[in-house]
Amino acid sequence: MLNDQRVIAVVPARGGSKSVPRKNIRPLGGKPLLAWSIDIAKQIGEIDRIIVSTDDETIATVGRSHGAEIYERPPHLATDEALVIDALKDLIARLKQEGERPEWIVLLEATCPLRSTEDARECLKLIATGAYDSVATFKEAELNPHRAWKLVDGSPEVFIPGAIPWLPRQKLPPAYQLNGAVYVFRASLVAEESKSLLVGKLGAVLMPKERSKDIDDLVDFMIAEALLEKSKS
Repeated sequence: MLNDQRVIAVVPARGGSKSVPRKNIRPLGGKPLLAWSIDIAKQIGEIDRIIVSTDDETIATVGRSHGAEIYERPPHLATDEALVIDALKDLIARLKQEGERPEWIVLLEATCPLRSTEDARECLKLIATGAYDSVATFKEAELNPHRAWKLVDGSPEVFIPGAIPWLPRQKLPPAYQLNGAVYVFRASLVAEESKSLLVGKLGAVLMPKERSKDIDDLVDFMIAEALLEKSKS
């Protein structure tokens, strides 16, 4: 619990990955990708339950073997077009039917395995202050928006009016992006029409690039393996 409020960690892990089949259980550093997120949650005492949301029985078996509960995700919430927030709405509604009313949901994407326990703890520390309704992890933006362009009728224009994209990096305003490692949000504020996990008063925790790797394809797996090896040296 956090300030006497129930906390549930959720690891979404559907089975239909197109880029890498069964990506969520592909080995990384000697254990299934999914297990990295579960293991982080197990190290955080404030988390009361750890749930894997999946439509895939093999993923469910792996999740159980690493200590997580399994909630079967309906097929229509496990398609390529389905949003994680919709699966979370369904899960929260089912928990409520069972008499479980968590105040906080900690979302740990399986595809961001290099986060540390401290990254997650920093998010919960901000929540514990009572100043925020949701907190997420960010990294420095891979492309500063002042260097982004758009094509208008085939002609390039700067994405932000007045931006000077060739300025040195040091002279550009700092820019950040979500890295997908940790989201913590007040469950009661995720309404049926919500499209964002960032609800109410927002807080941010910055993470370094080397712990922010998001895995989408086989090249990302190779990079993550190299980062793991480097972290051991």
